Formats: sequence, C-alpha cells, structure tokens
Amino acid sequence: MVIQNHWSRRKFIGQLSATGAVVMLKPLWPKASYKNIDPGVAEIVAKTIGIDTHNHIDVPLDTDELPGPTIDLPGEMKKSGLSAIVMTFATDYKRNVQPREAYQRFLNGLTAMDAMLQNNNMKRSLNRADVQSAHDNHQPTVIQAIEGCHFLEGNTDRVEVAYKRGLRHLGLLHDSDASVPLGDVYTNAAKYNGLTDFGSQVIREANRLGMLIDLTHGSNETINMALKISTTPVIITHTGLDTQLGSDERMSQMMKPRLISKEQAKIVADTGGVIGVWTHLSDTPLQYAQNIKAMVDVIGIDHVCIGTDTKLTTPYRSPNDMGGKPQGPPPGSNPDNKQDSFKQNKKPPNFPNNGQRIGERTNEAWANEKVGFYYAVVNALLQTGFNEKEIGKIGGGNYLRVFNAATSVH
Repeated sequence: MVIQNHWSRRKFIGQLSATGAVVMLKPLWPKASYKNIDPGVAEIVAKTIGIDTHNHIDVPLDTDELPGPTIDLPGEMKKSGLSAIVMTFATDYKRNVQPREAYQRFLNGLTAMDAMLQNNNMKRSLNRADVQSAHDNHQPTVIQAIEGCHFLEGNTDRVEVAYKRGLRHLGLLHDSDASVPLGDVYTNAAKYNGLTDFGSQVIREANRLGMLIDLTHGSNETINMALKISTTPVIITHTGLDTQLGSDERMSQMMKPRLISKEQAKIVADTGGVIGVWTHLSDTPLQYAQNIKAMVDVIGIDHVCIGTDTKLTTPYRSPNDMGGKPQGPPPGSNPDNKQDSFKQNKKPPNFPNNGQRIGERTNEAWANEKVGFYYAVVNALLQTGFNEKEIGKIGGGNYLRVFNAATSVH
C-alpha cells in the first residue's frame, strides 16, 4: 500500500536535497573537548549536526513546584556531542481529570522550560536556520516538542498558543487517550477507526502554522489517515523495526507493540517522512547501529534519524507523586496503561539508583559506556559500514529536511 500525496518520496528528496548541506563544516565544541576520543570520530561529530529527535527533559507540571530544579543542559549536551535535541515533555504522566488540567500542566511545563533555558543562556530553535546558526556558533540548542495533544481538550486554537510559545514539533498522541481523542494509540484497543475528526483538524492547523507532525504512538490506521491529510512530510521519532527485538525477552515483549513493520515504514518513507530509531532493544552502540542499518536497508538512507526516547538530564520526581519515593516508575510512564510493564513491578529490574534504569539517560544509554552518546553512535555507525555523508544524514540532516519543510510554510 502506498499513500499518495504531493509530497512523494522522490519529489520531496529531489526538491530539498539542494537546500542545505547534510554535513556541516564547523565544530560544535572546541577541540579540547575531544580528549580521549578517536580523532576520526571527533571530526565527524564536529562536522555534522547531531540531533536526538525525541529527548525527554523532565520539568515540574504542577504550579506549586515551578520553576523546578537547576538543570545543566549545556553540560550534558557538550558531553553527548549532540548539536541539538528535540526537547520533549508530556502531560499525561498522571491522569488529567479536571477541565483545563492538562492545559495548565502544559503551560507549566513550558514555563519551567523557559526558566531552564534562560538560566542556561539558551534559546529554542524555531527553524532550520536557527539550528544551523547555533551550530556555527558552538551553541547547543533545542527544538520544543510536546508528546500527546492532551492539552488541547478539543480546542484547536490552543495549537496557535503552543506555536507562539515556541513549540515547533507536535506529537499527536501518547500512551493514553486525550479527553477529546485524536486517534487510536498503538498500544491500546482501537476505538476510533484511526484518526478522529479532531485529529484531522489539529494536523491542518499545525500545517497552517508551521509545525512538524510527529505520529509516534499512532496505530497504522491513524498514521495512514494522517499521511493523507498532512501537506508536509511527517516524522515518527522513536520506534524500530519489528524484526529487531534484541536479546532481552521481557523488553522485547513490552516493546514489540511499539515497533513498526517494514511495510508500514515504507508507507511513511514513500510520502517523504522520516523514522527515528530508538536506543531501546540494543545492549551496545554497535547493536544500535545495526538496528539503524536494518531500517536504512528497508526505507533508504534519506528517511532514517536518531530518536532515543531517553533523558539527557536527571529525571525529575515530583514530591506530590508516589509519596516522593524514588523507586517509583519514571515520568513518561502512563499509570493507566496496563501494557507498560514499568508499572507492573514494584521493584523493576535495572533501576539501580534513585529509580534510574540502565538506558534511561542519554549519555548512559548503554552499560559501561565511556564516551558521550553521539560519539559512541558515530563510532558504531562507522564500524557498521556507514560513511561520513551517510552519518550526517542519519545524525541530523534528514530531520532538518522535514523540519524545514514543515516550518517554512510562511
């Protein structure tokens, strides 16, 4: 099945391949930062714009907890080698019950992120030019995202509110249904026959304003309907092929509903879209690179990116949740979704310190890792057979292409 719209794969790649180099020429960090790192790897990290397209930065969502803890985001980014992250949060970490509750949590999350960025002398990038400028000036940057449109509560006008607050990456769905649903979530029983009318309205409004649509967590029916509506290419930021299940049977069973088939991945790529491969289900950087290669082999080098679904900074635990107990499930887990095994075990395995599990933190994505995330990934991609140009595309070039297409509508 191939969904046709005017953003066909061939036309999209052909029109945008000349709009900017995939491999950038100026390093993000001074050479002194590359101590004890292979010079060839360091050179590629310096030349390319590395972007994690789905990275959770935990901030408080309750008004009485604002502005939240002090976070050294530039320090973690410098360690990682990443030029940018798509800075993500969600409002359905706990059930939204009262009217406007999800909306207020959304506004609180943005306010906390405003303060964090100001304290670190950082700015949100609103378009590809901003990302390029930040990279050229050796400054880490973020692209603001939300995972799940629960905050809309049936009001499409709030999409513009989010846009004016600097949000440029809109995740339509998360684990739980919004009070006014937008579509079927892939880990829940289907109820809406795919994308809802409200979900269609939100996509059209995001297209009008200039936001990149993220269809992660959507069922195949939801994704396919959304592809027919969106006038710009979309992204699925954090998944993997359903043939790449890793060696941990428990994790494989939990994660399989969140993976994408080869057939569905081709549908997304054929409309110009990009798919991010997450670090889950890989025990080493080399296994992660092999999972990336498996995706590239199916949909092509121009349609794959990095989307870890990890946390670059320290996980935040609200004192109002779970009695403040550090061994509770991490934010990002939906307490109402019984398919998420993070909630099923009172003492989940691999949660060693303060409830932190192996693979939760970006710079500690794999056990015993001695270098920052992007350095490890670039090294593994080289070992897997990718060249510098291809790494530039996977690392950030492909994401920037669809981000530019979405945000340059005006």
